[in-house]
Amino acid sequence: MIYDLIIIGSGPAGLAAAIYAARAELQFVVLEKDGISGGQVLQTYEVNNYPGFKNISGYDLATSFRDHAESLGSNFVSFEVSSITRERDKTFHIKGEDGSEYVSRSVIACTGAAHKKLDIPGEEELTGSGVSYCATCDGAFFKNKTVAVVGGGDTAFEDALYLSRLCEKVYIVHRRSLFRAAGSLVSLARRAENIEFLTDMVPKEIVGTDGVVSSLTLKSVRTGTESSIDVSGVFIAIGMTPNSELFSQITECNKEGFIITSSDCSTQMPGLYAAGDVRTKDLRQIVTAVADGAVAVSSLVKYLSE
Repeated sequence: MIYDLIIIGSGPAGLAAAIYAARAELQFVVLEKDGISGGQVLQTYEVNNYPGFKNISGYDLATSFRDHAESLGSNFVSFEVSSITRERDKTFHIKGEDGSEYVSRSVIACTGAAHKKLDIPGEEELTGSGVSYCATCDGAFFKNKTVAVVGGGDTAFEDALYLSRLCEKVYIVHRRSLFRAAGSLVSLARRAENIEFLTDMVPKEIVGTDGVVSSLTLKSVRTGTESSIDVSGVFIAIGMTPNSELFSQITECNKEGFIITSSDCSTQMPGLYAAGDVRTKDLRQIVTAVADGAVAVSSLVKYLSE
């Protein structure tokens, strides 16, 4: 069977794409690794910035997306993709680890991206309980509290400035005294009265009390001595790694590995679209991923009609 569309990945972008593909009455299937929908949303303890939901757990929000898609007849298949090629007849051939194959006239890559981690004690155990990778997602939970932002790039400084408007105090922790962030961002942070710089320091352990973050242990890269700061939250902003390996052979990615797209989510490869965190974009949020899924389907319907 040749499908109109295959959606690879079932985070918010993939689930929204499934809803819109069903409404467009396309013949399509959603391929999801491990048979689990939701993506990084599943790791979010509480979501309070998605329109219509004042407070909802990431799991419940992802479940509601999946239920909506299934109610419209969306077909989800647990399938680990090993390769994707575009043949001369302009169809995409998607092969799985088990040797099986799906064929489609168009594809939406919704494979997301993974936050780079510190890989230190306490990080995994306290994720969602004070450890966060998204200031705009979780910053409101730390109003009038003290937090640390780990990183020295634009995202780290943007996060610190955002948090400085909510929190009593914000530490910026960086392993060097020089920053990769734009000079304008560094200047703004230096002028903020409640932002303190802890440079030439690396995090060694995130400490929890009663299941929530209570302090961060640091080590000086110059002297090797360790110290501790009392914080209620640790925001890790050391970059993201896009899950784009499958597509880098058939379309262009930027130097960080994110799939380059136009505003309509189309790539340089006709018939291939990218939605959500895997594509080049300024804001990676649940709401923008959902929007991408809808935009991608709208675009490819025009492509298929041609």
